[in-house]
Amino acid sequence: MDASAKVKKGAGGRKGGGPKKKPVSRSVKAGLQFPVGRIGRFLKKGRYGERVGSGAPVYMAAVLEYLAAEVLELAGNAARDNKKNRITPRHVLLAVRNDEELGKLLAGVTIAHGGVIPNINPVLLPKKSEKAAEKVTKSPAKATKSPKKA
Repeated sequence: MDASAKVKKGAGGRKGGGPKKKPVSRSVKAGLQFPVGRIGRFLKKGRYGERVGSGAPVYMAAVLEYLAAEVLELAGNAARDNKKNRITPRHVLLAVRNDEELGKLLAGVTIAHGGVIPNINPVLLPKKSEKAAEKVTKSPAKATKSPKKA
């Protein structure tokens, strides 16, 4: 064989020696904003298992990104309801506690500077006076407006 007939290898052992390809992160490949590589590193470093598969950090990054997006969307809605442009810990608390599934997930979590959910026990509210109660029951307009169904 002739020496010139051999295929020369370029930098990094690639054939052809063309321009180097730009590296693409696993987050970009998965279409995620959360860092897949960093989560993989934490999974390995944390010793959660003897071995960590290649799909585990991708799946975990996707789940974390979904949860973050869900909380941020609800907190943004809470901020808009309070006529604010900025999300505060109070808005995060209102969002989490008013959502059934997130409330269950974060049941034992205390959010700093979040406050409490506004709630007054009906027993503590002042009772209606007898005169006000009579007016409500004797009002003729209500009696004529709602006919009884057979």
